[in-house]
Amino acid sequence: MPAVEAIQLTRTFGPKVAVDHLDLTVNEGEFYGFLGPNGAGKSTTIKMLVGLLRPTSGQARIAGIDIWQEPLRAKQMIGVLPEGLALYERLTAREFVRFVGAMYGLSMRDAAQRTDELLALMDLDADADKLIVDYSQGMRKKTALAAAIIHTPRVIFLDEPFEGVDAISGRAIRNVLQQLRARGATIFFSSHILEVVERLCTRIGVIAQGRLVAQGTLAELRTLAQTDEHGTLEDIFLRTVGAADESQEGAGRSLSWLA
Repeated sequence: MPAVEAIQLTRTFGPKVAVDHLDLTVNEGEFYGFLGPNGAGKSTTIKMLVGLLRPTSGQARIAGIDIWQEPLRAKQMIGVLPEGLALYERLTAREFVRFVGAMYGLSMRDAAQRTDELLALMDLDADADKLIVDYSQGMRKKTALAAAIIHTPRVIFLDEPFEGVDAISGRAIRNVLQQLRARGATIFFSSHILEVVERLCTRIGVIAQGRLVAQGTLAELRTLAQTDEHGTLEDIFLRTVGAADESQEGAGRSLSWLA
């Protein structure tokens, strides 16, 4: 049974079609990269898959459970790092992560232990008792990630998890994601940092104008994009979404004061 499944998933905002009859399947244990240009529908898709945005039509399933028909069952199995961080800013990081653990049914002892370990891993232990309102964007991102994985979810949705995160913390985050996947977790990962996607993901989907235009392993995408075996993910991505090469895109465009 797929870990994540979208069936003819569609979302419109007035006349604009943000996601257009999307069919997508992610198998258990995959590290799935979800790529697309700005405005392609990535975040809208993720919000529908995790139950934050109701689809106009279609279905979203987690391990075979429709997240809109049985939201509590489905949401118990997922962890989410959303595009817009919704944190309780008048709590400390320690209080917030413990609270999330308790909401997922962890005992007070387990929630406290896991919180301490996660905050240490994210290099937040020295600031764990400061209010989140005083945190930088990177610190907030790490706090939200700790809360997303404290209950060891079966499926983890990450929307730009490395944005605003320094290299040292980024490496720690990559390590914990690999540990979670080694335990059988499925990771659904959206990022504009193509090098990270290329390094981590076992399979990649590319969305453009609300439609899935390509999907497969890196080798399969190279074949689809007709690049050689040394083609980078950036080369594949630009060809797949129909972007012009740098020389064509820049032709006829310039800044007058730089001419």
